[in-house]
Amino acid sequence: MSVSLSSDKSVREAYAADASGLCLVPELVARPESVEEVIELLRRATADRTPVTCAGAQTSTTAASITDTGVLLSLRALDRISTIDERTKTIKTGPGALVGEIKRTAAAAGLLFAPDPTSEEESTIGGAIACNASGARTFKYGATRKHVQALKVVMANGELMEFRRTNLEKNTVGYAFAHDPIDWFIGSEGTLGIVVEAELTLLPLPAHVVGLAVFFRAEDDALRFVVATRESRTVTPRCIEYFDDQAIEIARTAAQAGILPEGAAAMIYVEEEVGDDLDSTLGRWAELIESIAPDFDPVVFDGEARLREARRIRHSIPSTMNERGTRHRDAGGRKVSTDWAVPYHRIAEAIRTARTLAAESGIEQAVIYGHAGNGHPHQNFIARTARELATIESVVEQTLKRVLALGGTVAAEHGIGKIKRKWLPLQMNALQIAMMTAVKRELDPLGILAPGNIL
Repeated sequence: MSVSLSSDKSVREAYAADASGLCLVPELVARPESVEEVIELLRRATADRTPVTCAGAQTSTTAASITDTGVLLSLRALDRISTIDERTKTIKTGPGALVGEIKRTAAAAGLLFAPDPTSEEESTIGGAIACNASGARTFKYGATRKHVQALKVVMANGELMEFRRTNLEKNTVGYAFAHDPIDWFIGSEGTLGIVVEAELTLLPLPAHVVGLAVFFRAEDDALRFVVATRESRTVTPRCIEYFDDQAIEIARTAAQAGILPEGAAAMIYVEEEVGDDLDSTLGRWAELIESIAPDFDPVVFDGEARLREARRIRHSIPSTMNERGTRHRDAGGRKVSTDWAVPYHRIAEAIRTARTLAAESGIEQAVIYGHAGNGHPHQNFIARTARELATIESVVEQTLKRVLALGGTVAAEHGIGKIKRKWLPLQMNALQIAMMTAVKRELDPLGILAPGNIL
């Protein structure tokens, strides 16, 4: 069995863009329908020294899933979802399965697949594994890595290997980074091997979840509420999400008329998994909210339909910003999305600094929203021209340096890809990069996998 390669221009252009705003037309496109075809493709690629960049639904914001060199390997057809193993509470999927479909399959069996990237209806599990994706519920459940039990990976030379998490509580054999080789591939952005099957762990499905949107006239009050929520002993949120005034205005287009109050400068959205007493849960939240003296009554999202509405509101922001960025692509512009994070108690300081740096450079303020509970907001800028893009990227670099000084990271959930590669040395020293390079060289000695990603 052999996978065909397409050099047709229209096919290649169909795989040339992702959510990063960049456009790279591959030389060839492969669309395998089986693991055997992936194996054969990698064997041929090794023999010919042809670069291979894998892609799923191409929702990457870092250009990790596009290339203008070699083969673009689309894994969308490998979307099989197995029957759930009730005993082990696991499910096996192909890399092309959509995260949202996996979640629905689990929910039908009374189980939860916890990772929840905002674009779950558009992103594949292979992509989520490739960048160790997270989402709002990462606050409680952790990122994708924590929920991956085993992987089948086609190595650069075409060898199919399986890696399974040991789940040992104690282990002193060898270097720590070699204890669970499965972790080499989660977050590796396709640079070390091609994931062709994942075994995912599932959790019991919460019986009742309630969401609350809390509004403030001052951004500082909203960010104080984030810290108060993190440090509270009375509430147990599974997510703490932040929306600035620009994000709220975008959200109005997706919300029912009138539910988002006028005059709010910031919103915090939280969810909690409720026990038997909803009134008691809401009462505890009311006490915490009153301690920050809010200016508006909170909005309650109770029931599955209302929670889906809250999700649509959240998703409307990156979706709208992606559309705005696309309009300026022909002029050399695009959306610029940051992914930095700081310790949660320093989020207000970090956002103030980011806003000041933007103002001093004369660019429009970014829309800021995201996972405040983890100290992880997103800044979304729109560059209308190539010149504005250069200015914005300079501001982002200055911001990242300040973020690192606050004990943060340059990338918290979207990975490095090609766009953020230049900022990797800001955070990692020469020894760390050399160690990553050594692993890359060992697993992919010809350097054919996802060239340009990360390193």
